[in-house]
Amino acid sequence: MKLEFDLGNPSFTLLHCAGLAGLWMTLKQLEIEKVARPKGLNWECSQRKVILNWQSSDKTVLEWLLKESFQINDGLIALRGLDSQTMRKDAQVIIHQGILGTFLQHNSTHKSAGTQTESLSLGEGEKEIQVTYKALQSYAYQDFASNLCDKNEQLLTKAISVAGWLNPGAVVRHVAFSSDTSFEELPENAFLLLFAPVACYYYILRSKLRHKRAQYALVVPEITDLEKYAQYRQNQHLRYATYKDFHASGLGDAGLRFLTLEATINITKDFGIPRCQVLTLGTVAWSTQQKTRTDMYVVEASEEICHNYQVCNDWLKDKSIVGKDSTFVVTSFARELIAENLARNQPWYSGISEKVNSNELFKKLSYERGGLHQVIQKVQSDEREKLFVKACHEAINYTYGQVANQTKPGEIPNFERVTVKFRTGLSRCKNSDTFREFITDFWSRAGRIPTLQQHWEELMEFVMADKNWKKSRDLALLALASYKGKGVTHEDNADEDTLDEENVIDIGL
Repeated sequence: MKLEFDLGNPSFTLLHCAGLAGLWMTLKQLEIEKVARPKGLNWECSQRKVILNWQSSDKTVLEWLLKESFQINDGLIALRGLDSQTMRKDAQVIIHQGILGTFLQHNSTHKSAGTQTESLSLGEGEKEIQVTYKALQSYAYQDFASNLCDKNEQLLTKAISVAGWLNPGAVVRHVAFSSDTSFEELPENAFLLLFAPVACYYYILRSKLRHKRAQYALVVPEITDLEKYAQYRQNQHLRYATYKDFHASGLGDAGLRFLTLEATINITKDFGIPRCQVLTLGTVAWSTQQKTRTDMYVVEASEEICHNYQVCNDWLKDKSIVGKDSTFVVTSFARELIAENLARNQPWYSGISEKVNSNELFKKLSYERGGLHQVIQKVQSDEREKLFVKACHEAINYTYGQVANQTKPGEIPNFERVTVKFRTGLSRCKNSDTFREFITDFWSRAGRIPTLQQHWEELMEFVMADKNWKKSRDLALLALASYKGKGVTHEDNADEDTLDEENVIDIGL
């Protein structure tokens, strides 16, 4: 029997190509460990191809390969292709949880051995976090050979139905017509999909915008060179990262974090990864009996996007919070907003005034004002946008100053009233005319604004041009959330009241 797989196969999806990369990595690791193989089995691995040859029965060879590729170590899924048993325990646990949260969500795909708890690192100088996960006795990948072979132990020649765990999101559309609406694959392509979890990556995902409980983001890379990608997947930042590094605030954050592990390299040139697909699976109201793709992005790693995300990641970090009974990881709300825009190739601040549409969300955003202030200064963007924010900062500062001067001795200036008035005023701006009226009134009441006077012509385009009013409204709200001068009563740190279930990463089984 001879099986030949090529990245150029026109029928391959990104997941098939990821499976080919996973198979490539697995075969190379078997070579490195010099594992005894069935007689007559050999293979060739090149930059874009994998060729398998054997003389034994098909089922015997496939059973051996799957047994050696998909193992269990102390209740955790152990992938030979990643040499996962030599990884930090943090990485082993996240791969295990990630696969159970994406590919193997349904209980029928694995046999549980109860639960186990591990103390995992959140980084140098930080307390450990207690993580409980479902330990396994077995899982579907290990004994799938029988599904690929006929009663004579030969590889099937006809297409077979593919379950959702093999191709996440590929589900039967109509149970009453399952034979007509199910997904099918050639047996050799289904075999390839088994190895996709080796090449894919996983993040614990928590969005403050979508108000969903903890779930997982599945990152499927677009692979153009099998050998180069294997080097990337074995990157020390993935193998030896702490548990905190495996959190993402949204799909855009997950995709960009994966694509920017090495800030100093050109990921497309050095590792052949121009972009990746990021998706989540969950239960939807119209199909509660199965897991469905609930969201999906294709994230591209352009130079400007990667630079801006790195700035964002440097200044808007997740925080570990020590609670009464345990330690939590709180994801960055500001980074979620920005990363979602970068992932969609939109201006990094786009739509912020529509998404941050309540006092509660604005407070969450303003807790990160220090980081936001730095991001505004350091991102690659139109310099006029930065000048507009600076002019708004100066107007806010002068307005707060007026409030302070008008406050009687012994009383506390009511800066919060100014903040709420500014935010609600922006929320009422529904067209260019109402925004122009609002911002010019605010600026005029503030008094002399140096940046506005020095750059009058550039900034007037943001106020007067009808096409720019939404952009200007977003920048104005961003200015309010990132203002660091007088009148700021909370900076960079959420108070304990905000650390409820909606703000922390909970670890599901």
